[in-house]
Amino acid sequence: MTMNESEQRVVDGTAWDEFCDRLKEAGQILKSEKAPKDPFSQAEGYRYLSRLLRGGLESFLEHRDPLFPTLRCGAHETIKLGADNPDNRYESASIRPEHDYRISGTRGTVDYLGIGTVINRYSIDGTMRTTGFVDSRDLEIHDDGTFELILSQKKQDGNWLPMNEGTNSVNVRQTFQDRKNEVPAELKIERIGAEEERPQPLSPEALDRGLQGAVTFVGRTAKLFENWSESFLPNLNTLPPADQAYCQLIGGDPNIFYFHSAWALAEDEALVIDAKVIPECQTWNFQLDNWWMESLDYRYHQIHVNKHTAHYNEDGSVRVVISHADPGHKNWIETAGHKEGTMCWRWIGAEDHPGLESRVIKLADFLRE
Repeated sequence: MTMNESEQRVVDGTAWDEFCDRLKEAGQILKSEKAPKDPFSQAEGYRYLSRLLRGGLESFLEHRDPLFPTLRCGAHETIKLGADNPDNRYESASIRPEHDYRISGTRGTVDYLGIGTVINRYSIDGTMRTTGFVDSRDLEIHDDGTFELILSQKKQDGNWLPMNEGTNSVNVRQTFQDRKNEVPAELKIERIGAEEERPQPLSPEALDRGLQGAVTFVGRTAKLFENWSESFLPNLNTLPPADQAYCQLIGGDPNIFYFHSAWALAEDEALVIDAKVIPECQTWNFQLDNWWMESLDYRYHQIHVNKHTAHYNEDGSVRVVISHADPGHKNWIETAGHKEGTMCWRWIGAEDHPGLESRVIKLADFLRE
């Protein structure tokens, strides 16, 4: 029997060997000139690569069939990337523009629900262009909280999400104000017309393609965000507006205005961030990340604050204090054992995007203020 190229690569082990070689090569990103080289940061960096690998294998090997898509959570408590929002639940599915799809389920009570079709090229050039977007305010939802949304290139009556000839993925983003008490949306996706069909068994081509896609995702994603962290250093310990067009290019939510930067604090220092004006908005939040742009462990540490959890000053402003030791401030953000990293502030659903003031102060001086 004559084997095709993928069959030969699988049988003789070339597909696996190349996967392993490229995974080893991806580790060189941790040696980047400006990346921290201390054992703690390097350990987090290697764990970060392992997390990207888990996400890549799930995305490119386990859940890659656009004929039978599944909404999978690609960033969560133990898979983190790109300043993942601790208030969010992220889901995505592979789709193909020549087919029509249906997303259905319950709206829940989560504060914000946005659904977008995209041209996902993260593993190619780090971009993710939006081709259609709706949030729950645009949807017709039944009295019992259920709804259906059709994804297609041709406009549909009722709830419709556009696709174009390049669309290859759909992203669902849920943002909680109070994750403990809000009910998440429970959604599923299906290709219209696939009710009587079944997926094909794994093929050598799918395995070969999946391994290549996963390891490409690891290398290019790690490089993308390490480069981004380095670009923040000129604005260390300040929070200027990010390049909003670039944020959208790599998958940012169209309803969000982003502030990104880097931080570094000595043991006796605190970073004080003042939002003098809080705009009318659906929500806002601030989070602390490590160098690799992973949100810090929000399961066990207070590393973020949002519109619902924040303590407000009498004039409606907000002060956030970042420090290693607890300063006794109600909006204290823990560094969770980190001495440096990145950070992000978001205005979500706001028409105005006021700036932020920041300063580094000795912790002892802050306590005397």
